Amino acid sequence: MRCVKLLLLMSLVLAYPISAQEPEQETPTPPPTAQSPATAQKPPAKEEKAKEPPEEKPVVTHHEIHVQGKVLKYTATAGMMPIKSAEGETEAHIFFMAYTLESPAPRRPLMFSFNGGPGSASVWLHLGAIGPQRVKLHADGSMPVPPFQLEDNQNTWLDQTDLVFIDPVGTGYSRAVKKELGKKFWGVRGDIESVGEFIRLYLTRYERWTSPLFLVGESYGTTRAAGLSGYLEDHGIALNGIILVSTVLNFETLEFTRGNDLPYVLYLPSYTATAWFHQKLPPDLQANLEKAMGEAEQWAGTDYAAALAKGDQLTPAQRQDVIDRMARYTGLKKTYLDDANLRVGQGEFCKELLRDQKRTVGRLDSRFKGIDASGVSEQPDYDPSEAAVRPPFTAAFNNYVRTELGYKSDSEYYILGGGIDFRQWEWGSAAQGFPDVSSSLRSAMVKNRYLKVFVASGHFDLATPFFATQYTLHHLGLDPALVGNISTGEYDAGHMMYISDDSLAKLHHDVSGFLDGAIK
Repeated sequence: MRCVKLLLLMSLVLAYPISAQEPEQETPTPPPTAQSPATAQKPPAKEEKAKEPPEEKPVVTHHEIHVQGKVLKYTATAGMMPIKSAEGETEAHIFFMAYTLESPAPRRPLMFSFNGGPGSASVWLHLGAIGPQRVKLHADGSMPVPPFQLEDNQNTWLDQTDLVFIDPVGTGYSRAVKKELGKKFWGVRGDIESVGEFIRLYLTRYERWTSPLFLVGESYGTTRAAGLSGYLEDHGIALNGIILVSTVLNFETLEFTRGNDLPYVLYLPSYTATAWFHQKLPPDLQANLEKAMGEAEQWAGTDYAAALAKGDQLTPAQRQDVIDRMARYTGLKKTYLDDANLRVGQGEFCKELLRDQKRTVGRLDSRFKGIDASGVSEQPDYDPSEAAVRPPFTAAFNNYVRTELGYKSDSEYYILGGGIDFRQWEWGSAAQGFPDVSSSLRSAMVKNRYLKVFVASGHFDLATPFFATQYTLHHLGLDPALVGNISTGEYDAGHMMYISDDSLAKLHHDVSGFLDGAIK
């Protein structure tokens, strides 16, 4: 979805003929002297700085919805926020959509929301879980027959907090003013700084400096939220709470790279949950998902981790024991596990689990099934869970932003990818190992003892597995007095647990209690 256009300009030279009736007279020029200032050499004129175009005014509309027996009347604001350099020159524009309750209570909370990628617009949390409108899907989260529709979100968070949805530079309608400036924002640090500057500007322009403040991020958005927590704290902006949905703070827990055995350990309980859903576990585990996951977590964190650490020092008997246990918890064939050297990556698992059915399972939500062109490849052709949600969210948003919010643009709204060259993304600490923003979250919690954190995870999420999230939280190095500031919620759902009705309602219930506690 990237398009680079080269415009070639041609100049036309207009010649004016000299009149034959009035021949041009040559006038001699006297040599310059100290007494002839008119002929002295003048300094070159200063080049005037080009004026920036006036700021685009945001579009403001008024709405109401009926939620849980109440009428919520609110104002929607959609527009661009300029992000300027230290010299005051606009370098990018960040698109945002804000919902503020009309006639609000004093000290009404304010929440900033964004999704992940990097390269994803805020549309998923916006029209999936949090905003006043929601994409209408089937109750289990599967795609309905097109065309797609929106419906009033009975689980909107607007009943407790005003909402601001942010599209970082390169996502949604947000753009750098010049293509070469994009790389300034495409990195862990640059992304955090630009979104942090947006938050400062919003608090200033809309006079919300005294509101209780919250962040909510999903997927890479949790990386951004954790990094922002420390950045904002260091710039005098203290948060009341952070909500992390499908979390990744330390990429060492997810990257299947040679020499890093940690992901194989941390993914295994999610493999167990997936195998349970697709009826691939032995009868005693198939009878109870909670029991199956608990047993898998215990074995993965102890015996399996120890076995992988031994490497080639495993005896044949020890290796066979690991193969037997892995087959029990993953539903995969023992010969495959042996050939895989006891290590099965996420893509390989998605391809192998249902190979006998000529099906694959999803990455974002492993309950979804896909159909590949080849039955012998080692990686799925596509993610069936992404394929199920991308068209409904794309179509519904593009209609909604123009017709309901009144914001009209011919630019493409980059839902996921398209506006960012991921090859240019600067991962920062990855140069020394793996990106890790958990220390930034710890720093914010230490400096602000009132900061509360809620973490939501899906059991069928093979993008950011729940056991990896637990591992990261258990390695923050928090003082015991602050450990209680973190609470968690787990859902029988995938990466976007809110696409199914039951998990959406549970998430709303959990977040509602969290917000009440964080404000008090």
